[in-house]
Amino acid sequence: MPHRLRWKFWPALCLLWLAGCAQLTPGPAAREDAWSGRIALQVQSPSAQSFSALFELHGNARSGGLVLLSPLGNRLAQLDWRDGHAQLRSARETRSSDSLDALLQDVTGTRIPVAALFSWLKGNPATVAGWQADLSGIAEGRLSARLDDPAAQASLRIVLTR
Repeated sequence: MPHRLRWKFWPALCLLWLAGCAQLTPGPAAREDAWSGRIALQVQSPSAQSFSALFELHGNARSGGLVLLSPLGNRLAQLDWRDGHAQLRSARETRSSDSLDALLQDVTGTRIPVAALFSWLKGNPATVAGWQADLSGIAEGRLSARLDDPAAQASLRIVLTR
């Protein structure tokens, strides 16, 4: 490369180097609680079903979002909730409800303790009728919970990646 051309690229290289060294102030989304990893839910009931996916979760029980991804990173579904409204979007359909709990029960076939789940992910025990959470592996990013209810039994397993 001629000497003159090298000097033309020097400012661009300096800007790239400075951008790499810059420390950005986290925005609001970066400050809120966020988790990602793998999730598996098994429901044993008359309409037995199970699924597993990669996930990205942020927010809290009052407002937040959950994205489910395939092993290749394709978006399978997105669930958003805020101010007493929940919406689930997938490639096949969009469902809405005034209750996140009702929407999750409709989709999964069992009740999911959303408020307790956020506590469990933080390593805090939370009591929910019928559910038993095992938080012994939370420091290593592992959470399991089991629903023992005569009407439906379920197991939830989460492995965190960050």
